[in-house]
Amino acid sequence: MKKTLSLLVAVLLVLSFVACGNNTTQPPADSEGAQTDKGEMSSENSGKLTIWAWDPNFNIAIMDEAKEIYLKDNPKVEFEIVDIAKGSLEQKLHVNLASGVTDGLPDITLIEDYNAQKYLQSYPGSFADLTGKIKHDDFIDYKVALMTLDGKVYGVPFDTGASGFFYRTDYLKQAGYEAQDLNDLTWAQFIEIGKTVKEKTGKAMLPFGLDDGGLMRIMLQSAGKWYFDDDGSINLTNNDAVKEAVETYKAIVDADIIKPTNGWTEWVASFNNGDSASVVTGIWIIGSIKAENSQSGKWGVAPTPRLNISGSKNASNLGGSSWYVIENSKNKDVAIDFLNKIYAGDNDFYQKILGDKGAVGSYQPAQTGTAYAKEDAFFGNQKIYVDFSAWMKDIPSVNYGLHTYEADAAIFNVMPDVYAGNLSIEDALKKAEEHLKNQIAQ
Repeated sequence: MKKTLSLLVAVLLVLSFVACGNNTTQPPADSEGAQTDKGEMSSENSGKLTIWAWDPNFNIAIMDEAKEIYLKDNPKVEFEIVDIAKGSLEQKLHVNLASGVTDGLPDITLIEDYNAQKYLQSYPGSFADLTGKIKHDDFIDYKVALMTLDGKVYGVPFDTGASGFFYRTDYLKQAGYEAQDLNDLTWAQFIEIGKTVKEKTGKAMLPFGLDDGGLMRIMLQSAGKWYFDDDGSINLTNNDAVKEAVETYKAIVDADIIKPTNGWTEWVASFNNGDSASVVTGIWIIGSIKAENSQSGKWGVAPTPRLNISGSKNASNLGGSSWYVIENSKNKDVAIDFLNKIYAGDNDFYQKILGDKGAVGSYQPAQTGTAYAKEDAFFGNQKIYVDFSAWMKDIPSVNYGLHTYEADAAIFNVMPDVYAGNLSIEDALKKAEEHLKNQIAQ
């Protein structure tokens, strides 16, 4: 009887311990090892991580570098890094998530920031909640906001699309402007500078796609506004930032300071050939600018012009992407540990990818590293990454909503009539808003 009673007590104690363990909040992974399903920490992980991304020369190459670093301490982990065209990747994600079939999904996927909320809101529970598992305070605020839903953070920020006003110092000097003249500009002031540059040098101020929404998105985010309200409702007709951005597009065209371009190749060729004095775009353009070696020492970069709206900043963003872990991944804990160790904790990794690939992360501790502090001879020995690191801290956080590209299409569907003067700005925005509502409703 005593043996039976003792055995019963022991069993009850074990069951009580297991129950308590299951109800205990598990601690986040730390630098000593990944968290297992039972809340224990292992010093060496194992399992296979499948990762989806696009761009073999950038995202894939950088992920390969991250993999090699991680394998030094975790040799039992197997990686399959899959290069998929961006459009195909997005389609595969949507199809699998919509069908509820998770077998064909990766463990980690790259998602463009403009589309993050579309995935998070359309497929709740599909992505791992990383709140408290990644030190998100180490990342630039606007990037973290893009991956946050209902107070929970679902991603690991990667590259920034922080924008800048890249300019030919020789052309601007010929027109009478020095670096100090290019700070704290509004777009109206930028246009006036462009007129002088055209008059003095014969060069266009900007390469400009009449149907390209990239510059408009830069304008909107500098004002802390978007095509939608904070609650996701369409807001074109009563949006002062959208109205001024459309007006600015027309003013740029009317001022005759552009080199009209169609598509990426013509756009890049415009400044590589010396036909344009400047370009206002994301930091990722640096590699394309530097592709023309003959222009070394002839470039500078200044803060982004802003809209003339209260609260606007001379800082904005175009593009960027982040990493997400699939909730039903069989190796979710290993995936989180990998991202935590490398993308959220390895300063040397960020110095290397900046030096090798020109990749500028949004991980703030890395921005005091040696690669970021270097003078760049191509840009007249300007410490361009020190400047960008300061500017990106001022980028306003906005909610990109679910339909950024649909909103772009609606706006630029009416822009030909705006350019031609056939539609007032007010009527154009009413027409665009109605078009966008119909498109989203389909």
